[in-house]
Amino acid sequence: MPLHGERDGSGARVLLLHGFGQTCRCWGPVAPALAAGHAVVRLDLPGHGGSGAISADLPATGRLAAEAGGPAILLGYSMGARMALHVATEAPETVRGLVLVGGTPGIEDDAERARRLERDEALAARIRAEGVAWFVDWWLAQPMFAGLPAAARFEDERRRNTAEGLARSLELAGTGCQRPLWSALPGIEAPVLVMAGEDDARYAAIAGRTAAAIGANARGEGLICPAACGPEAAWASPLFGRVGAPADWRTGRGSDQARILPSSGLS
Repeated sequence: MPLHGERDGSGARVLLLHGFGQTCRCWGPVAPALAAGHAVVRLDLPGHGGSGAISADLPATGRLAAEAGGPAILLGYSMGARMALHVATEAPETVRGLVLVGGTPGIEDDAERARRLERDEALAARIRAEGVAWFVDWWLAQPMFAGLPAAARFEDERRRNTAEGLARSLELAGTGCQRPLWSALPGIEAPVLVMAGEDDARYAAIAGRTAAAIGANARGEGLICPAACGPEAAWASPLFGRVGAPADWRTGRGSDQARILPSSGLS
């Protein structure tokens, strides 16, 4: 079964991959802004929105996303960034560029990954027991979302998800069951932007490591964006106006090539 997607605009293709608990309609001003000069494909990822009945692990999701939206430049936010990395490893010929916002190539330590899997499975069980309405209220009450403006919360859109779809997403594609991709990063040849919130020390450090591991084709520059930094942060970059021409992305080196943003609000 193909992933559900919505398409706008024309030109070089940009594929948008949302965060956990969101849908393809949670990109706010990003999609229409990009659609002014690009063909924008917004996917509902497995277990979410119109793809709620689809169950898939991360490698399978990488292949499904490539089939539904490639070849393209991929913009992934949080869970979507992790899935974008799997597109790059499962179907690299479909990737023209990567923009990774608040994602991780995976947890390397076996014990830590096992503990995260336990937490993911416990949350999946509670979502099944309490329902989507409970989850949305609980999720958006987390401290990392404290500065999120009302227009960026997308509460009604999040409630379109189903408890079973979200639970299966956690069990099959959560960070706890993600195979670490660190060793595969040097093989990514497409140009890459890596982003994280500067108030999120953990993900800022991961962003730096990710960019360094990818190498000279990973880059970033300073960026001013609203305090509640979500997926719109990528579009806010003046460099994103050239997303249709990845060959123009000049290369850089080292961990300072990660783009650091004011705060993450990851999902």
